[in-house]
Amino acid sequence: MHSGDDMVAVARARRIGGDFLPFFRAWIADPLRVASVMPSGAGLAALITSEVSAQTGPVLELGPGTGVFTRALIDRGVHQRDLTLIEFGADFAGLLSNRFPEARVVQADAARLRQHRLYDTPRVGAVVSGLPVLSMPARKVMSILAGAFSYLRPGGAFYQFTYGLRCPISRAILDRLGLKAVKLGSTRRNLPPATVYRITRRPSSRLMPLPA
Repeated sequence: MHSGDDMVAVARARRIGGDFLPFFRAWIADPLRVASVMPSGAGLAALITSEVSAQTGPVLELGPGTGVFTRALIDRGVHQRDLTLIEFGADFAGLLSNRFPEARVVQADAARLRQHRLYDTPRVGAVVSGLPVLSMPARKVMSILAGAFSYLRPGGAFYQFTYGLRCPISRAILDRLGLKAVKLGSTRRNLPPATVYRITRRPSSRLMPLPA
């Protein structure tokens, strides 16, 4: 006879297995858009969402893929209706719409966030990013951050993971935008092992305009 924890583990394993094929296909088609050949694991999902709860308010997720972080956010108490999922790939966007019917799924480039006018005022409590920022040009990373922080209310945070040994957002970009990054933690319960950073505004700082 299986315990409740065993059943949850089996269900999670089946879900990850079911996610592998669409993730692998997307990686083969565009390896620079998809950071890894496999979807993120439960350990990374738990870490990157560890500071988010129902009290956080609206959450913006960038590059949700198959929805591993999305499901973790829901497990943390975030309502689907408070989730806005920005996904560039049409395949993943369709999958997300089916899996999370109450969430707002927007098929768009995360570098063009400000042009979509997702919110009338800065009201997002957290941004969770699954984007492969290390493979992106600096200007695109700046556009993503500037757009995300235009929706983040004071005290809100941007969470980014990396497979590297240091923060994936360069010090030059952080300085340019008046931001700071703090290591939230690392997990080996992911393939490959990953680290999460919390990025926030520096005290008394405002986002600087992007250069023309």
